[in-house]
Amino acid sequence: VQLVESGGGLVQPGESLRLSCAAPGFDRFSFDDYAMSWFRRAPGKELEWVSTIAYHNVNAYYAESVNGRFALFKDSAQKTLYLQMNNLRPDDTAVYYCAKDRYRFRDPKHSDGYRYNSRDFDSRGQGTQVTVSS
Repeated sequence: VQLVESGGGLVQPGESLRLSCAAPGFDRFSFDDYAMSWFRRAPGKELEWVSTIAYHNVNAYYAESVNGRFALFKDSAQKTLYLQMNNLRPDDTAVYYCAKDRYRFRDPKHSDGYRYNSRDFDSRGQGTQVTVSS
């Protein structure tokens, strides 16, 4: 399944952005069967887990650094995952990637320290750049 991120850009601290992750090849009726996640890679740093929404939206999980500022949600009819990012900070600057779980009906319960593992995901987008700077 191809994933296409968009919505990145250059913003000032305190501003908001909404990232999109479109999955045009997904069957509409199975889109919700899979957990999906956002990761980010800041300059010179490793890939960092940001957020995960479980299958059928039963749970959502956030890294401590974004909890309370970011929100994850889906438009199932549009087969699109969104990451609403509010009160952005310079340390949010990174390339953001979405990824689709390999298996259906999972509630992965990811938490801080979780590292991207290709055994857990079978699709990942090309990323969208977010830059937060005054």
